[in-house]
Amino acid sequence: MKSYRQYTPEQSFLLPPAPRDWLPSDHLAFFVLDLVKDLDLSAIERRLQEKDARGERSYSPIMMTALLMYAYCTGVFSSRRIGRATVEDVAFRFLCANEHPHYTTINQFRGTFRQELADLFVQVLDACVSAGLVSLGHVAIDGTKMKANASKHKAMSFDRMLKDDERLRKEVEHWLAQAEAADAADDATEGAYDPQEEIRRREERLAKMQAAREALRRETANARAVRLREQAAELRAKAADAATAPRDQKGFVTRAANSESKAEELTRDDRDPPPPGPDDDLPRNTPPTTPAGEPKPHAQRNFTDPESRIMVRDGAFLQAYNAQIAVDEAHQIIVAAAVSNQGPDNEYFIPMLRRVATNCDAVPEYTTADSGYFSEENVRFAERMGTEPFISVGKHRNDGAQEDCPPHLQHQTAAKLSMRAMLESPRGHAVYARRKSTAEPVFGQVRTRGFRQFSFRGLLKNRCEWLFVSLTHNLLKLFRARQPVPA
Repeated sequence: MKSYRQYTPEQSFLLPPAPRDWLPSDHLAFFVLDLVKDLDLSAIERRLQEKDARGERSYSPIMMTALLMYAYCTGVFSSRRIGRATVEDVAFRFLCANEHPHYTTINQFRGTFRQELADLFVQVLDACVSAGLVSLGHVAIDGTKMKANASKHKAMSFDRMLKDDERLRKEVEHWLAQAEAADAADDATEGAYDPQEEIRRREERLAKMQAAREALRRETANARAVRLREQAAELRAKAADAATAPRDQKGFVTRAANSESKAEELTRDDRDPPPPGPDDDLPRNTPPTTPAGEPKPHAQRNFTDPESRIMVRDGAFLQAYNAQIAVDEAHQIIVAAAVSNQGPDNEYFIPMLRRVATNCDAVPEYTTADSGYFSEENVRFAERMGTEPFISVGKHRNDGAQEDCPPHLQHQTAAKLSMRAMLESPRGHAVYARRKSTAEPVFGQVRTRGFRQFSFRGLLKNRCEWLFVSLTHNLLKLFRARQPVPA
Protein backbone atom coordinates (compact mmCIF):
# COMPACT_ATOMS: atom_id res chain seq x y z
CA MET A 1 0.00 0.00 0.00
CA LYS A 2 1.03 3.60 -0.61
CA SER A 3 2.12 5.25 2.62
CA TYR A 4 1.27 8.76 3.82
CA ARG A 5 3.05 11.46 5.72
CA GLN A 6 2.55 11.29 9.45
CA TYR A 7 -0.59 13.19 10.52
CA THR A 8 -1.01 13.91 14.24
CA PRO A 9 -2.91 17.21 14.56
CA GLU A 10 -3.17 16.91 18.35
CA GLN A 11 0.51 16.15 18.90
CA SER A 12 2.05 18.45 21.53
CA PHE A 13 5.40 20.15 20.92
CA LEU A 14 8.27 19.22 23.15
CA LEU A 15 9.56 22.79 22.80
CA PRO A 16 7.17 25.58 21.75
CA PRO A 17 7.91 26.99 18.29
CA ALA A 18 8.85 30.64 17.85
CA PRO A 19 5.85 32.74 16.71
CA ARG A 20 7.66 33.79 13.53
CA ASP A 21 7.98 30.12 12.50
CA TRP A 22 4.25 29.98 11.74
CA LEU A 23 4.43 32.49 8.86
CA PRO A 24 6.71 32.99 5.83
CA SER A 25 9.59 35.35 6.48
CA ASP A 26 8.25 37.91 3.98
CA HIS A 27 4.70 37.96 5.37
CA LEU A 28 2.76 41.24 5.56
CA ALA A 29 2.22 40.85 9.33
CA PHE A 30 5.97 41.17 10.01
CA PHE A 31 6.18 44.26 7.83
CA VAL A 32 3.21 45.90 9.57
CA LEU A 33 4.67 45.21 13.03
CA ASP A 34 8.11 46.56 12.08
CA LEU A 35 6.54 49.68 10.55
CA VAL A 36 4.30 50.40 13.55
CA LYS A 37 7.29 50.12 15.90
CA ASP A 38 8.92 52.95 13.91
CA LEU A 39 5.85 55.21 13.99
CA ASP A 40 5.40 57.95 16.56
CA LEU A 41 2.45 56.83 18.71
CA SER A 42 3.06 59.41 21.44
CA ALA A 43 -0.36 61.05 20.88
CA ILE A 44 -2.10 57.74 21.69
CA GLU A 45 0.33 56.99 24.52
CA ARG A 46 -0.27 60.43 26.08
CA ARG A 47 -4.03 59.96 26.21
CA LEU A 48 -3.68 56.46 27.64
CA GLN A 49 -1.39 57.71 30.39
CA GLU A 50 -3.94 60.36 31.35
CA LYS A 51 -6.35 57.62 32.46
CA ASP A 52 -6.58 56.37 36.02
CA ALA A 53 -3.78 53.87 36.64
CA ARG A 54 -6.07 51.68 38.72
CA GLY A 55 -8.15 48.92 37.18
CA GLU A 56 -7.39 46.51 34.37
CA ARG A 57 -4.27 47.25 32.34
CA SER A 58 -4.73 48.45 28.76
CA TYR A 59 -3.45 46.58 25.73
CA SER A 60 -0.27 47.93 24.17
CA PRO A 61 -0.98 50.78 21.70
CA ILE A 62 1.57 49.19 19.34
CA MET A 63 -0.40 45.94 19.36
CA MET A 64 -3.79 47.61 18.83
CA THR A 65 -2.50 49.91 16.07
CA ALA A 66 -0.75 47.04 14.26
CA LEU A 67 -3.89 44.90 14.61
CA LEU A 68 -6.12 47.56 13.02
CA MET A 69 -3.62 48.33 10.24
CA TYR A 70 -3.25 44.68 9.30
CA ALA A 71 -7.03 44.17 9.46
CA TYR A 72 -7.72 47.08 7.09
CA CYS A 73 -4.90 45.92 4.78
CA THR A 74 -6.52 42.50 4.47
CA GLY A 75 -10.11 43.73 4.10
CA VAL A 76 -11.34 43.01 7.63
CA PHE A 77 -13.21 46.13 8.81
CA SER A 78 -15.75 44.80 11.32
CA SER A 79 -14.59 44.81 14.95
CA ARG A 80 -16.39 41.48 15.48
CA ARG A 81 -14.52 39.88 12.59
CA ILE A 82 -11.22 41.34 13.83
CA GLY A 83 -11.87 39.93 17.31
CA ARG A 84 -12.70 36.50 15.83
CA ALA A 85 -9.57 36.58 13.64
CA THR A 86 -7.33 37.00 16.72
CA VAL A 87 -8.42 33.45 17.62
CA GLU A 88 -8.73 31.81 14.20
CA ASP A 89 -6.07 33.50 12.03
CA VAL A 90 -2.36 32.81 12.60
CA ALA A 91 -1.22 36.26 11.38
CA PHE A 92 -3.66 38.02 13.69
CA ARG A 93 -2.59 35.80 16.60
CA PHE A 94 1.04 36.68 15.92
CA LEU A 95 0.34 40.43 15.91
CA CYS A 96 -1.64 40.13 19.15
CA ALA A 97 1.03 37.95 20.81
CA ASN A 98 -1.68 35.35 21.43
CA GLU A 99 -3.86 37.91 23.21
CA HIS A 100 -7.55 38.05 22.27
CA PRO A 101 -9.01 41.54 22.78
CA HIS A 102 -12.80 41.56 22.78
CA TYR A 103 -14.47 43.18 19.77
CA THR A 104 -15.88 45.92 22.03
CA THR A 105 -12.32 46.76 23.14
CA ILE A 106 -11.18 46.92 19.51
CA ASN A 107 -14.10 49.15 18.56
CA GLN A 108 -13.55 51.38 21.59
CA PHE A 109 -9.86 51.83 20.75
CA ARG A 110 -10.69 52.66 17.13
CA GLY A 111 -13.36 55.15 18.22
CA THR A 112 -11.38 56.80 21.02
CA PHE A 113 -8.22 57.30 18.96
CA ARG A 114 -9.77 57.77 15.52
CA GLN A 115 -8.11 61.17 15.01
CA GLU A 116 -4.70 59.93 16.19
CA LEU A 117 -4.96 56.91 13.88
CA ALA A 118 -5.93 59.16 10.96
CA ASP A 119 -2.94 61.42 11.69
CA LEU A 120 -0.63 58.44 11.06
CA PHE A 121 -1.43 58.89 7.35
CA VAL A 122 1.30 61.54 7.06
CA GLN A 123 3.88 59.35 8.82
CA VAL A 124 3.24 56.42 6.45
CA LEU A 125 3.33 58.84 3.51
CA ASP A 126 6.73 60.08 4.74
CA ALA A 127 7.94 56.46 4.73
CA CYS A 128 6.77 56.15 1.11
CA VAL A 129 8.60 59.36 0.21
CA SER A 130 11.78 58.10 1.91
CA ALA A 131 11.50 54.86 -0.07
CA GLY A 132 11.40 56.85 -3.32
CA LEU A 133 7.79 55.95 -4.16
CA VAL A 134 6.64 59.58 -4.54
CA SER A 135 8.04 61.70 -7.37
CA LEU A 136 5.42 64.53 -7.53
CA GLY A 137 5.87 64.65 -11.28
CA HIS A 138 2.18 64.10 -11.96
CA VAL A 139 -0.60 64.08 -9.36
CA ALA A 140 -4.21 63.27 -10.27
CA ILE A 141 -7.14 64.44 -8.14
CA ASP A 142 -10.37 62.45 -8.22
CA GLY A 143 -13.40 61.64 -6.08
CA THR A 144 -15.98 58.92 -5.65
CA LYS A 145 -19.35 58.74 -3.94
CA MET A 146 -18.82 56.31 -1.07
CA LYS A 147 -21.96 54.84 0.49
CA ALA A 148 -22.75 56.04 3.99
CA ASN A 149 -23.76 53.74 6.84
CA ALA A 150 -27.39 54.75 6.30
CA SER A 151 -30.26 53.99 3.94
CA LYS A 152 -31.56 56.56 1.47
CA HIS A 153 -35.06 55.42 2.48
CA LYS A 154 -34.46 56.97 5.91
CA ALA A 155 -34.18 60.44 4.36
CA MET A 156 -37.23 62.74 4.42
CA SER A 157 -37.90 66.18 2.97
CA PHE A 158 -38.99 69.10 5.16
CA ASP A 159 -42.35 69.24 3.35
CA ARG A 160 -42.92 65.52 3.91
CA MET A 161 -42.07 65.92 7.62
CA LEU A 162 -44.78 68.56 8.00
CA LYS A 163 -47.35 66.38 6.22
CA ASP A 164 -46.42 63.27 8.23
CA ASP A 165 -46.52 65.30 11.43
CA GLU A 166 -50.14 66.25 10.75
CA ARG A 167 -51.05 62.67 9.78
CA LEU A 168 -49.44 61.14 12.85
CA ARG A 169 -51.12 63.63 15.18
CA LYS A 170 -54.50 62.64 13.78
CA GLU A 171 -53.64 58.95 14.23
CA VAL A 172 -52.56 59.57 17.85
CA GLU A 173 -55.89 61.32 18.51
CA HIS A 174 -57.71 58.37 16.92
CA TRP A 175 -55.90 55.81 19.08
CA LEU A 176 -56.34 57.92 22.21
CA ALA A 177 -60.08 57.92 21.53
CA GLN A 178 -60.00 54.13 21.13
CA ALA A 179 -58.01 53.79 24.38
CA GLU A 180 -60.58 55.88 26.24
CA ALA A 181 -63.40 53.80 24.76
CA ALA A 182 -61.63 50.60 25.79
CA ASP A 183 -61.12 51.90 29.33
CA ALA A 184 -64.75 52.98 29.55
CA ALA A 185 -65.93 49.53 28.48
CA ASP A 186 -63.44 47.96 30.91
CA ASP A 187 -62.37 45.42 28.31
CA ALA A 188 -60.50 42.90 30.41
CA THR A 189 -60.74 40.02 27.95
CA GLU A 190 -57.50 38.01 27.82
CA GLY A 191 -55.52 38.80 24.66
CA ALA A 192 -57.40 42.03 23.96
CA TYR A 193 -55.44 44.45 21.79
CA ASP A 194 -53.81 47.30 23.71
CA PRO A 195 -54.01 50.63 21.82
CA GLN A 196 -51.28 52.09 24.05
CA GLU A 197 -48.59 50.37 21.97
CA GLU A 198 -49.85 52.07 18.78
CA ILE A 199 -49.96 55.41 20.58
CA ARG A 200 -46.42 54.96 21.87
CA ARG A 201 -45.04 54.10 18.41
CA ARG A 202 -46.63 57.14 16.81
CA GLU A 203 -45.55 59.47 19.59
CA GLU A 204 -41.95 58.25 19.24
CA ARG A 205 -42.14 58.85 15.49
CA LEU A 206 -43.53 62.34 16.12
CA ALA A 207 -40.69 63.14 18.53
CA LYS A 208 -38.05 61.96 16.03
CA MET A 209 -39.54 64.03 13.22
CA GLN A 210 -39.83 67.09 15.43
CA ALA A 211 -36.15 66.76 16.42
CA ALA A 212 -35.16 66.32 12.75
CA ARG A 213 -37.21 69.39 11.72
CA GLU A 214 -35.62 71.53 14.42
CA ALA A 215 -32.13 70.33 13.49
CA LEU A 216 -32.85 71.09 9.82
CA ARG A 217 -34.10 74.56 10.77
CA ARG A 218 -30.95 75.25 12.81
CA GLU A 219 -28.70 74.02 10.01
CA THR A 220 -30.37 76.16 7.35
CA ALA A 221 -30.51 79.19 9.67
CA ASN A 222 -26.78 78.90 10.40
CA ALA A 223 -26.01 78.53 6.68
CA ARG A 224 -28.09 81.63 5.91
CA ALA A 225 -26.32 83.54 8.71
CA VAL A 226 -22.90 82.64 7.27
CA ARG A 227 -23.93 83.94 3.83
CA LEU A 228 -25.31 87.15 5.37
CA ARG A 229 -22.04 87.77 7.25
CA GLU A 230 -20.04 87.19 4.06
CA GLN A 231 -22.32 89.64 2.27
CA ALA A 232 -21.82 92.21 5.07
CA ALA A 233 -18.03 91.85 4.80
CA GLU A 234 -18.18 92.45 1.03
CA LEU A 235 -20.37 95.54 1.52
CA ARG A 236 -18.01 96.99 4.14
CA ALA A 237 -15.06 96.38 1.81
CA LYS A 238 -16.88 98.32 -0.92
CA ALA A 239 -17.64 101.13 1.53
CA ALA A 240 -13.96 101.31 2.49
CA ASP A 241 -12.92 101.69 -1.16
CA ALA A 242 -11.70 105.27 -1.72
CA ALA A 243 -13.17 105.31 -5.24
CA THR A 244 -16.72 104.79 -3.94
CA ALA A 245 -18.95 107.86 -3.84
CA PRO A 246 -19.83 109.10 -0.30
CA ARG A 247 -23.54 108.47 -0.86
CA ASP A 248 -22.85 104.87 -1.95
CA GLN A 249 -20.54 104.37 1.01
CA LYS A 250 -23.38 105.17 3.43
CA GLY A 251 -25.68 102.79 1.57
CA PHE A 252 -23.13 99.99 1.72
CA VAL A 253 -22.60 100.51 5.46
CA THR A 254 -26.37 100.50 6.11
CA ARG A 255 -26.92 97.31 4.10
CA ALA A 256 -23.95 95.64 5.84
CA ALA A 257 -25.41 96.50 9.25
CA ASN A 258 -28.79 95.07 8.17
CA SER A 259 -27.16 91.83 7.01
CA GLU A 260 -25.24 91.46 10.28
CA SER A 261 -28.40 92.15 12.27
CA LYS A 262 -30.31 89.44 10.37
CA ALA A 263 -27.44 86.99 10.85
CA GLU A 264 -27.43 87.69 14.59
CA GLU A 265 -31.19 87.18 14.71
CA LEU A 266 -30.94 83.78 12.99
CA THR A 267 -28.27 82.47 15.39
CA ARG A 268 -29.38 84.20 18.60
CA ASP A 269 -30.70 81.06 20.28
CA ASP A 270 -27.80 78.83 19.21
CA ARG A 271 -24.92 77.80 21.41
CA ASP A 272 -21.42 79.03 20.69
CA PRO A 273 -20.14 77.59 17.39
CA PRO A 274 -17.45 74.90 17.64
CA PRO A 275 -13.83 76.04 17.21
CA PRO A 276 -12.45 75.83 13.66
CA GLY A 277 -11.12 72.41 12.72
CA PRO A 278 -8.42 71.22 10.31
CA ASP A 279 -11.01 70.32 7.64
CA ASP A 280 -12.97 73.58 7.65
CA ASP A 281 -11.60 74.47 4.22
CA LEU A 282 -13.51 71.57 2.66
CA PRO A 283 -16.86 72.35 1.03
CA ARG A 284 -19.89 71.51 3.15
CA ASN A 285 -23.36 70.87 1.80
CA THR A 286 -26.19 72.69 3.54
CA PRO A 287 -29.87 72.14 2.76
CA PRO A 288 -31.48 74.81 0.54
CA THR A 289 -32.88 77.70 2.53
CA THR A 290 -35.30 80.60 2.04
CA PRO A 291 -34.17 84.24 2.55
CA ALA A 292 -35.73 84.05 6.01
CA GLY A 293 -33.48 81.10 6.95
CA GLU A 294 -36.24 78.45 6.83
CA PRO A 295 -35.62 75.13 5.04
CA LYS A 296 -37.14 74.92 1.55
CA PRO A 297 -39.85 72.23 1.10
CA HIS A 298 -37.48 69.83 -0.72
CA ALA A 299 -34.65 70.18 1.86
CA GLN A 300 -33.88 66.68 3.14
CA ARG A 301 -32.44 65.14 6.30
CA ASN A 302 -31.54 61.53 6.99
CA PHE A 303 -32.71 60.15 10.33
CA THR A 304 -29.84 57.62 10.59
CA ASP A 305 -26.88 59.79 9.49
CA PRO A 306 -27.99 63.44 9.26
CA GLU A 307 -24.65 64.62 7.80
CA SER A 308 -24.77 62.26 4.79
CA ARG A 309 -26.46 63.32 1.55
CA ILE A 310 -28.24 61.64 -1.35
CA MET A 311 -25.79 61.59 -4.28
CA VAL A 312 -25.65 60.02 -7.74
CA ARG A 313 -23.09 57.35 -8.65
CA ASP A 314 -23.20 55.51 -11.96
CA GLY A 315 -26.74 56.73 -12.55
CA ALA A 316 -28.06 55.44 -9.20
CA PHE A 317 -29.08 57.41 -6.11
CA LEU A 318 -27.47 56.47 -2.81
CA GLN A 319 -26.96 57.93 0.65
CA ALA A 320 -23.30 58.81 0.52
CA TYR A 321 -20.28 60.99 1.19
CA ASN A 322 -17.83 62.34 -1.38
CA ALA A 323 -14.41 60.70 -0.81
CA GLN A 324 -11.50 62.56 -2.43
CA ILE A 325 -7.92 61.49 -3.13
CA ALA A 326 -4.82 62.96 -4.78
CA VAL A 327 -2.61 60.22 -6.24
CA ASP A 328 1.02 60.40 -7.33
CA GLU A 329 1.55 58.69 -10.68
CA ALA A 330 4.90 57.00 -9.96
CA HIS A 331 3.54 54.18 -7.72
CA GLN A 332 -0.11 55.19 -7.15
CA ILE A 333 0.63 56.53 -3.67
CA ILE A 334 -2.20 58.61 -2.14
CA VAL A 335 -0.59 61.93 -1.19
CA ALA A 336 -3.79 63.56 0.13
CA ALA A 337 -7.25 62.34 1.15
CA ALA A 338 -10.41 64.01 2.40
CA VAL A 339 -14.17 63.45 2.80
CA SER A 340 -17.13 65.81 2.83
CA ASN A 341 -20.85 65.72 2.11
CA GLN A 342 -20.99 67.97 -0.96
CA GLY A 343 -21.65 66.05 -4.16
CA PRO A 344 -20.08 68.29 -6.88
CA ASP A 345 -16.28 68.12 -7.06
CA ASN A 346 -15.47 71.69 -8.10
CA GLU A 347 -14.76 73.15 -4.65
CA TYR A 348 -12.52 70.24 -3.58
CA PHE A 349 -9.69 71.08 -5.99
CA ILE A 350 -8.08 73.90 -3.99
CA PRO A 351 -8.27 72.17 -0.55
CA MET A 352 -6.85 68.94 -2.02
CA LEU A 353 -3.98 70.78 -3.70
CA ARG A 354 -3.21 72.52 -0.41
CA ARG A 355 -3.11 69.15 1.34
CA VAL A 356 -0.69 67.76 -1.25
CA ALA A 357 1.67 70.70 -0.68
CA THR A 358 1.36 70.39 3.13
CA ASN A 359 1.84 66.61 3.27
CA CYS A 360 4.78 66.48 0.84
CA ASP A 361 6.38 69.91 1.45
CA ALA A 362 6.35 70.40 -2.33
CA VAL A 363 3.93 70.85 -5.22
CA PRO A 364 3.58 68.47 -8.18
CA GLU A 365 4.91 69.44 -11.58
CA TYR A 366 1.55 68.61 -13.23
CA THR A 367 -1.92 68.29 -11.69
CA THR A 368 -4.77 66.64 -13.60
CA ALA A 369 -8.48 66.44 -12.83
CA ASP A 370 -11.69 65.71 -14.71
CA SER A 371 -14.26 68.24 -15.90
CA GLY A 372 -16.05 68.31 -12.53
CA TYR A 373 -13.13 70.28 -11.09
CA PHE A 374 -12.85 72.95 -13.79
CA SER A 375 -13.17 76.63 -12.96
CA GLU A 376 -11.03 79.66 -13.70
CA GLU A 377 -10.39 80.07 -9.97
CA ASN A 378 -9.01 76.51 -9.71
CA VAL A 379 -6.76 77.01 -12.73
CA ARG A 380 -5.38 80.31 -11.41
CA PHE A 381 -4.82 78.87 -7.91
CA ALA A 382 -2.84 75.92 -9.29
CA GLU A 383 -0.69 78.25 -11.38
CA ARG A 384 0.01 80.48 -8.37
CA MET A 385 1.10 77.43 -6.35
CA GLY A 386 3.58 76.49 -9.06
CA THR A 387 1.93 73.41 -10.56
CA GLU A 388 0.69 73.23 -14.14
CA PRO A 389 -3.03 72.30 -14.22
CA PHE A 390 -4.56 70.01 -16.84
CA ILE A 391 -8.29 70.04 -16.04
CA SER A 392 -10.84 68.71 -18.51
CA VAL A 393 -13.46 71.23 -19.65
CA GLY A 394 -16.08 68.76 -20.86
CA LYS A 395 -17.67 68.62 -24.28
CA HIS A 396 -17.51 71.35 -26.92
CA ARG A 397 -21.16 72.27 -26.54
CA ASN A 398 -20.46 73.48 -23.02
CA ASP A 399 -18.01 76.15 -24.18
CA GLY A 400 -20.50 78.59 -25.66
CA ALA A 401 -19.66 81.42 -28.01
CA GLN A 402 -17.85 84.18 -26.16
CA GLU A 403 -19.76 86.93 -27.95
CA ASP A 404 -23.10 85.41 -26.86
CA CYS A 405 -21.96 84.94 -23.26
CA PRO A 406 -23.04 87.42 -20.52
CA PRO A 407 -20.24 89.90 -19.68
CA HIS A 408 -19.74 88.54 -16.14
CA LEU A 409 -19.14 85.01 -17.53
CA GLN A 410 -16.95 85.86 -20.51
CA HIS A 411 -13.72 85.39 -18.55
CA GLN A 412 -14.86 81.84 -17.63
CA THR A 413 -15.49 81.05 -21.30
CA ALA A 414 -12.09 82.43 -22.26
CA ALA A 415 -10.41 80.29 -19.57
CA LYS A 416 -12.29 77.22 -20.80
CA LEU A 417 -11.27 77.80 -24.42
CA SER A 418 -7.65 78.33 -23.36
CA MET A 419 -7.63 75.08 -21.31
CA ARG A 420 -9.25 73.17 -24.19
CA ALA A 421 -6.54 74.36 -26.57
CA MET A 422 -3.87 73.17 -24.14
CA LEU A 423 -5.48 69.75 -23.67
CA GLU A 424 -5.83 69.25 -27.42
CA SER A 425 -2.15 69.95 -28.01
CA PRO A 426 0.10 66.84 -28.28
CA ARG A 427 1.74 67.64 -24.92
CA GLY A 428 -1.56 68.30 -23.12
CA HIS A 429 -3.12 65.16 -24.56
CA ALA A 430 -0.15 63.05 -23.45
CA VAL A 431 -0.24 64.42 -19.88
CA TYR A 432 -4.01 64.18 -19.38
CA ALA A 433 -4.15 60.67 -20.86
CA ARG A 434 -2.18 59.42 -17.84
CA ARG A 435 -4.91 60.52 -15.39
CA LYS A 436 -7.10 57.45 -15.86
CA SER A 437 -4.24 55.09 -14.99
CA THR A 438 -3.32 57.12 -11.90
CA ALA A 439 -6.32 57.98 -9.72
CA GLU A 440 -9.15 55.74 -10.90
CA PRO A 441 -7.37 52.38 -10.32
CA VAL A 442 -6.82 53.34 -6.67
CA PHE A 443 -10.57 53.43 -6.02
CA GLY A 444 -10.79 50.00 -7.63
CA GLN A 445 -8.01 48.67 -5.41
CA VAL A 446 -9.72 50.03 -2.28
CA ARG A 447 -13.03 48.44 -3.26
CA THR A 448 -11.29 45.17 -4.13
CA ARG A 449 -10.13 45.00 -0.52
CA GLY A 450 -13.81 45.08 0.44
CA PHE A 451 -14.18 48.71 1.49
CA ARG A 452 -17.38 49.73 -0.29
CA GLN A 453 -19.09 51.79 2.37
CA PHE A 454 -18.18 53.69 5.52
CA SER A 455 -18.41 51.87 8.84
CA PHE A 456 -19.44 54.86 10.95
CA ARG A 457 -21.98 57.67 10.99
CA GLY A 458 -21.07 61.33 10.96
CA LEU A 459 -18.66 63.41 8.90
CA LEU A 460 -15.75 63.49 11.37
CA LYS A 461 -15.74 59.72 11.95
CA ASN A 462 -15.85 58.96 8.24
CA ARG A 463 -13.10 61.47 7.46
CA CYS A 464 -10.86 59.66 9.93
CA GLU A 465 -11.75 56.25 8.54
CA TRP A 466 -11.06 57.37 4.95
CA LEU A 467 -7.61 58.64 5.98
CA PHE A 468 -6.94 55.29 7.68
CA VAL A 469 -8.06 53.38 4.56
CA SER A 470 -5.76 55.60 2.45
CA LEU A 471 -2.94 54.95 4.94
CA THR A 472 -3.30 51.17 4.54
CA HIS A 473 -3.39 51.54 0.73
CA ASN A 474 -0.01 53.30 0.89
CA LEU A 475 1.28 50.72 3.38
CA LEU A 476 0.49 47.91 0.93
CA LYS A 477 2.25 49.79 -1.89
CA LEU A 478 5.31 50.22 0.35
CA PHE A 479 5.24 46.55 1.33
CA ARG A 480 5.08 45.35 -2.29
CA ALA A 481 7.80 47.78 -3.39
CA ARG A 482 10.17 46.29 -0.81
CA GLN A 483 9.46 42.71 -1.87
CA PRO A 484 12.35 41.12 -3.81
CA VAL A 485 11.71 40.84 -7.54
CA PRO A 486 11.51 37.15 -8.56
CA ALA A 487 14.31 36.04 -10.86
